[in-house]
Amino acid sequence: MTYIENIFICLAIPMILSLLFTRGRQRMFTLFVIVGMAVCLFSAYVSSFFMGYYGVDQARAVIEITPACEEVMKILPLLFYLAVFEPEQRSIVSAAIGISVGFATFENACYLTENGAENFSVLLIRGISAGALHILCGIAIGYGIAYVFRKKWITITGTVGALGACVVFHGVYNLLISGGGTWEFIGYLFPSVLILILHILNQVFSRLKIDIE
Repeated sequence: MTYIENIFICLAIPMILSLLFTRGRQRMFTLFVIVGMAVCLFSAYVSSFFMGYYGVDQARAVIEITPACEEVMKILPLLFYLAVFEPEQRSIVSAAIGISVGFATFENACYLTENGAENFSVLLIRGISAGALHILCGIAIGYGIAYVFRKKWITITGTVGALGACVVFHGVYNLLISGGGTWEFIGYLFPSVLILILHILNQVFSRLKIDIE
């Protein structure tokens, strides 16, 4: 039996200690990484509850329950941060990415503990694809919320829409990697390719902005 609470403690303690010696954005990002790991821990409990409540097996749960539970749990601390501190747009996106990084890190650590570290290629592929998936969802929800909260008339519908898009994206990923064969390969590939394309576009637009200025 894997005690995921122990994994969380081992990963979180060094980061918590680092908060004593950091300041500003670095400290804030580390804090949200810790929050992301805690969210991953609690989302496991929530997913397990709904699995038992609806009587579904693991295969169905990862497609129908887990994506919704995880994405909802990830957005809650972000909404709290937004409502209480009213941060600027850049801080919202950074917080969303930090939560996603923490979530993906803790999820990968649990996967490693449960399945062993013998097959390096599988761990590498899964680590990259799952990490890319969560970061892409974090970027989408961060920019989405930062935008809709400036437009008061679409705050609620816009937030639900951004969340729904992330849930669907996550669900499609889980569906593909559960299919085996070519579908599994496509599932692992497409978030990795998307985040690479996003990085390239970000670099291009950053240089264009510099040139214009």
